[in-house]
Amino acid sequence: MSASANRSLFRPGHNCWRVEHARRAAFMIDGDNYFRAFVEAAREAKRSILITGWDFHSRTRLLCSDPQHCELELGELLNDLARRNRHLHIHILIWDYPMIFGLDREWAPFYGLGWQPHRRVHFRYDNTHPTGGSHHQKIVVIDDAVAFNGGIDLTYRRWDTNQHAPNDEHRHVKGTAYPPFHDLMMAVEGDAARALGDLVRERWRKATGETLRPAAAQRRIIRRRAAAEELKTSRWPRSLSAHLENVQVGISRTEPAVNGHAGVREIEALYLDMIAAAKRSIYIENQYFTADKIGDALAARLAEPEGPEIIVVLRELSHGWLEELTMQTLRTRLVQKLRDADRYNRFRAFYPFIAGLKEGTCIDVHSKMIVIDDDIVRIGSANLANRSMGMDTECDLTIEACGREDVQSQIRGLRSLLLAEHLGFEAAQVNEAVASAGNLRDAIDGLRREDRTLKPLEGLTQISETLLSVISVADPEKPVELTDLAQIFSSTSEETSMAAQQGGAFATNRPRARQPLDLPAGPSWGKLAGIAAALIALTALWQFTPLAEYLDGSRITGWARDVGKTWWVPIATLLAFTPASYVMFPRPLIILFAVIAYGPIWGFIIAMTGIQIAALSNYVTGQRLAPGTIRRIAGAKLDRILQVLRRRGVIAMTALRLVPLAPFAVEGVVAGAIRMRMWEFLLGTALGILPGTLTSTVFGDQLSTWLDDPGRINYWAIGFVLFLLGGASWYVRRWLISAASTSERHGVRDARTV
Repeated sequence: MSASANRSLFRPGHNCWRVEHARRAAFMIDGDNYFRAFVEAAREAKRSILITGWDFHSRTRLLCSDPQHCELELGELLNDLARRNRHLHIHILIWDYPMIFGLDREWAPFYGLGWQPHRRVHFRYDNTHPTGGSHHQKIVVIDDAVAFNGGIDLTYRRWDTNQHAPNDEHRHVKGTAYPPFHDLMMAVEGDAARALGDLVRERWRKATGETLRPAAAQRRIIRRRAAAEELKTSRWPRSLSAHLENVQVGISRTEPAVNGHAGVREIEALYLDMIAAAKRSIYIENQYFTADKIGDALAARLAEPEGPEIIVVLRELSHGWLEELTMQTLRTRLVQKLRDADRYNRFRAFYPFIAGLKEGTCIDVHSKMIVIDDDIVRIGSANLANRSMGMDTECDLTIEACGREDVQSQIRGLRSLLLAEHLGFEAAQVNEAVASAGNLRDAIDGLRREDRTLKPLEGLTQISETLLSVISVADPEKPVELTDLAQIFSSTSEETSMAAQQGGAFATNRPRARQPLDLPAGPSWGKLAGIAAALIALTALWQFTPLAEYLDGSRITGWARDVGKTWWVPIATLLAFTPASYVMFPRPLIILFAVIAYGPIWGFIIAMTGIQIAALSNYVTGQRLAPGTIRRIAGAKLDRILQVLRRRGVIAMTALRLVPLAPFAVEGVVAGAIRMRMWEFLLGTALGILPGTLTSTVFGDQLSTWLDDPGRINYWAIGFVLFLLGGASWYVRRWLISAASTSERHGVRDARTV
């Protein structure tokens, strides 16, 4: 019996937020089991369904293996539940992802496309995260009575069975098959579910400014007799057998340091405490494996003569070449570090293998779980990545045995079920093998099959420290501090009143506290790191793929110039900036093509004209859309943009384009919506994009020159545009400081007037 079995590791405020009682708890392996349990619980909802996640798709099929209900879709289910019960409100909160990640996602319901939620189905986006951060929690709460938490979003490509059959006919999206998907969820009932409801409501408040009443408060509104009958109805899914009863559940979070909030790192703290408490074994399944501090803790345990064995199950392949270059490279570094520390041969890294999968695919291990000895089990949304320790919002649930044999048996049973699934054996056979071998690693080695097994993670290559240091920007541990220009234009009561008269539905009457100007003392390291990562990625793509064999400089420039001779291509290039602005496609790539195809002068003219056409399209769109739609599109950025635009006209628009508060299209839509003068908008846009467009043009021209003849590159031209861009940034910075001083003086006079 380990030390962790005798005393609790939970320390609220350090490694967990709250510790709450659960009448029942259950583990669900893979999407088929979770989706079925979710449907059954949702159909029993009386007052509230809370859903929060990284992604959500209304067309998600929930009961794929059910012959009668295989076509049941998520959006259809939620709308039907709302229609049937006039007391039921459903709130859905997902990450406000950049549009560049949205090619595989569903259009927001308020764009007027796709799914139309019922009026009591409330859909919102969470855009409160720092640059590069995301909302990653996956929580569903039913009437504060039952809750689900883990790694599975209610979206596409998550459904699968424990069999992970290579050719499962139900595992497809719009007729396109996707590889097997493996993940876990935990269900809890009672106080633990109510606490998760509190967590989601607080997340909703931070993201939307709206306060949601707990389900218990809603019940007080209805008649007492009806409430009593309602309370008798259990929300626990009928098909879900409880694995545990009357246990304490630790709820741990990650929240980034942003907007003056110090951040929360309970998830990381609990991982370190759990690893330190392990006596015999640490069993891990995770999508990623790059977290530096967790890796250091594991390496320290491997260096101990009597430390625990460590079994890690990961996926074999990455999602695309970019992830392979970044996250898989960082994973390689950590795995190699642990192997170097493994002096006593106690570390194993595996991936699940099933014969018959299409080449280039694998079982997508998406789970985020860990089992310590037979005493602690933890399931949640946090990957073993640096960003999950301090950059994204995460939530994990942990249960300790604390000496209870029934809980130890179920924790051991979960680990055996997972190993049985991966190895193609029954859980009882796994238990026998572990008992016989005396450890997990030898038991796994003894349960080998040709068609289904856990294979050692091999093929690790040495990577230079220089490359690793650059790639590490893809997995940041903490937010990168960026300028918050809104602080300069914080409104006084007089300004807010004027904004209300001018802006109508867009104005806000909420007072804002005046904040000091806090401009960065140096360059924008976040952007520079992103550029460096992109350059490294392109370099690796060139070096490690067949691209270099058939794409040399003359072919690239020749192809672009030949294509450019077609009569309609200049027009298409000119117009391409408009859709690019809506989907956040990088403008410099279009400028690069224009410069190579038509030369620097015409390329610059095409770029400036095309960007202005795109801006005009955004502006006109803003004039046509309803105020409520504009506010939903812009979200929390709207008030900041309004204050900038109203106070300084052309100069403010110029600054907004030079140092954006929001995506290019959003700024244009808001400018059109508030009826900013069109000439001010277009002139400010032209001035604001001029330095960046000129820089992209010169760099594009020099790149074209370098592709033709590296010896002809003009470093003076590059230096000049860098000087120009730096000068423009310096000027905007000085203007912002001046504006801040003026705003502060006005604020003092306003206060004296009051």
